[in-house]
Order: sequence, then C-alpha cells, then structure tokens
Amino acid sequence: MTRDAVDPLRECGSGTVMAAAAALLMCFLAAALAAGMQASTAVARASKAADLAALAAADAARGLLDGDPCGLAGEVAREHGAELANCRRHGAAGAVVDIDVAVPLPQLFGMVHAPWKEAEGRARAGPPP
Repeated sequence: MTRDAVDPLRECGSGTVMAAAAALLMCFLAAALAAGMQASTAVARASKAADLAALAAADAARGLLDGDPCGLAGEVAREHGAELANCRRHGAAGAVVDIDVAVPLPQLFGMVHAPWKEAEGRARAGPPP
C-alpha cells in the first residue's frame, strides 16, 4: 500500500455524522421559521385589533355608538385576542382616539419563549379633517 492511498476503514461512519449534522441543522432552521411565522401572525393580529378598536372608540367618541370610547375599545380588542394597553383621546371634543394593544406571543412548540413576550399594535381614528 502506498502512502497516498486512502484507507477505506478510516472513512467509515463519516457519512452518518454528516447526515446527522445536516438533519440537526434542518431542525434548527425549521424551528426558526416557525418562530418567525408565529411572530408575524401575532403582529398582524395586533394590528387588526388596534385598527378595529380605534374605529369603535372613535365612533363612540363622536356619539355614533353608546358607551365610553376607551371601554368600548377594550372590549373590541379582547374580542380579537388582544389586550388594550393604552387609550388616549385628543382633538376637538376628544373625537380623535389613539389606541395601543398587545397580543401575547405563543411559546415555540410549548417550550421555548421568544425574547419578546408580546406583539404590539397601534392605531389612530377620528373624524375626517
């Protein structure tokens, strides 16, 4: 046997290790993709809840709906899976309403928490200028 010849027994099992490493990498990439998709869904839900809550609060502030504008905004936000974080009224007669809501981020596969605990949504609504 020459010095340049490769001993086939020294290479046994290296394919298995490479395949296991590739599978582990794919699992990590799939988990990262799933976390990104969950966060994206939570951000969309927060945005939608903030928009709807702001519209309802603005309608109540203008007298088109009965009730307290911020109380109504909180109800609408809860119905859409969000929690009202802040409600501010300003403008002429308080007819313009700024709403901040938060939607909790789900745990990744029920085990790992994201560094952020919630997705936030903000909206403003009021009468036309």
